[in-house]
Amino acid sequence: MDTPLFIKVCGLRTEQDVDTAVREGADAIGFVFSDSPRQVDATTARNLARRVPPGVLTVGVFRNQSLDDVRALAAGAGVRAVQLHGNEDRSYYDSLGTDGWTLIRGTAVRDRAPRCGELGEEILLLDAAVPGAGVPWDWAGKHFTPPEGKWLLAGGLNPHNVRDAVRATRPWGVDVSSGIESRRGVKDPDLITSFITAARATD
Repeated sequence: MDTPLFIKVCGLRTEQDVDTAVREGADAIGFVFSDSPRQVDATTARNLARRVPPGVLTVGVFRNQSLDDVRALAAGAGVRAVQLHGNEDRSYYDSLGTDGWTLIRGTAVRDRAPRCGELGEEILLLDAAVPGAGVPWDWAGKHFTPPEGKWLLAGGLNPHNVRDAVRATRPWGVDVSSGIESRRGVKDPDLITSFITAARATD
């Protein structure tokens, strides 16, 4: 690949998971603030984010939450990026864009892949229809044309399929959550290591 693959490890809730992801070379660490088995509160996320070096992006993940809640949680946790996974519109992104966070738009691929930046996001994340369910979508299908720009491939990725997925789609980066869990909501440090190693092998 022309540039190193950007790797985001999402849904982390423990010091061990964060330390493992950072040690293995993750580029971004995600904390989930929406309703999910991986949900954390702002205090927990802030304590974990303090373990993350400046060169690794910390991301708060939200879904259909009010602007006030997003601002309060993101500021309280001290994350540097906000990822939106709901029905937020352009005005929502424009409003958050004035606050200095890197904006990531998470969306499912339907008839076509959206264009990165359509709603003002800096990074586009293409996910399965049900985010966090661990179900791959048809990223290898002939109908899928990868978007240009900074986009992350997500949805059902794991240490066993990430190499094929990257070779098929040539994304700017990848995002993993359920694919590195021993059970729903519980990360496995060995799987974190295996995933990042496999993804890096495509560089």
